[in-house]
Amino acid sequence: MSITAAMVKELRETSGAGMMDCKAALKETGGDMEAAVDWLRTKGLAKAAKKAGRVAAEGLVAVVAEGNKAVVVEVNSETDFVARNENFQKLVRDIAATALSVDGDVEKLAAASYPGSDKSVEGELKEAVGTIGENMTLRRSAGLSVSEGVVASYMHNAAGEGLGKIGVLVALESAGDADKLAALGKQIAMHVAATNPMALSTDELDADAVERERAVYMEQARESGKPESIIEKMVEGRLRKFYEEVTLVKQSFVINPDLTVEKAVEEAAKEIGSPIKLTGFVRIALGEGIEKEETDFAAEVAAAAGN
Repeated sequence: MSITAAMVKELRETSGAGMMDCKAALKETGGDMEAAVDWLRTKGLAKAAKKAGRVAAEGLVAVVAEGNKAVVVEVNSETDFVARNENFQKLVRDIAATALSVDGDVEKLAAASYPGSDKSVEGELKEAVGTIGENMTLRRSAGLSVSEGVVASYMHNAAGEGLGKIGVLVALESAGDADKLAALGKQIAMHVAATNPMALSTDELDADAVERERAVYMEQARESGKPESIIEKMVEGRLRKFYEEVTLVKQSFVINPDLTVEKAVEEAAKEIGSPIKLTGFVRIALGEGIEKEETDFAAEVAAAAGN
C-alpha cells in the first residue's frame, strides 16, 4: 500500500509525532492508522511529540572545559523542579561533555552519539521526555578555543558542578602564567554575566543595530535645531557612549570601575610579563528570548475545583 501525504498529515495531527516518524509508522503497519498510532506509542514517539508543544523555558545551562577549549550548552525543561532532578542534571552534563567533541556546534551535537548509548543526543532527549514526563529541548550550544592560553568559565546561580542559569566563556590568548590568566578570565566572565555586552568590540557590533542607534540619535539631535555640522558631532559623541556601554572591551570593568576591560587586560599583561589577547566570549542565559505562557494559578485551581 502506498503511503500518501494526506495519511502522514492525519497521523501527525492524531499523534503529534514528527513527519518522518509518522511515515515510518504507516509503512510498518501497512497504512493502518490505529496500528500506526500504537506503533508510535510503543516507541515513545507520540508521547514525546505531544509534550513537545509545551513551552520549555526552564532547565539548565552547563559549562565544560578541557585543555584549551570549553563549551556552554542550554537544555530546557518545562519546570524548575525537573532542573533539580539528578537524572536530568546527569543528562545535561553528558550532553555538555559530548559538545566538546563537536566544538559546541548545536546541529552536530544533536546528531552526535550520546555517551554509553546507541542513540544520538537528540534521541536520548526524546526518550528522557517519556521517562521524566516533561518536554525537553537542546536549545543552544557554543564553544571557544585558543591555540595558547585559557578559556575561562563562570556559572551564575549554580545548581551543581558546572550547572546553573547563566553560563559564560571567555577566551584569552597568552603565553603567560596559566593560573593568573585563568583568574583574570574568570573575573572577565563574571563581568560578562553581569553586564551582558552585545559584542566583543566595536568592529563586531551588528551593523543594523548601530544604524538604528544612529538614526535615533540623529532625530533627537535635529530636534535641537542646531546646524547639520553640529548635529553630526553630537551623533558621533552619542555613538561613542553607546559603544562604551555595549562592547566588552570598552565597558568599565566591574571588578575595578576605574579601568575599562581593555585596560584591565593590558595591566594584567604587564603583571604576567606576556601579551594577552581577549579573543572572544559567549554568554548563555537560561530561557533568554523564550516567551513563557502567563498563567493565573488561582484561576486554574478554581477551574479544577469546578468554581
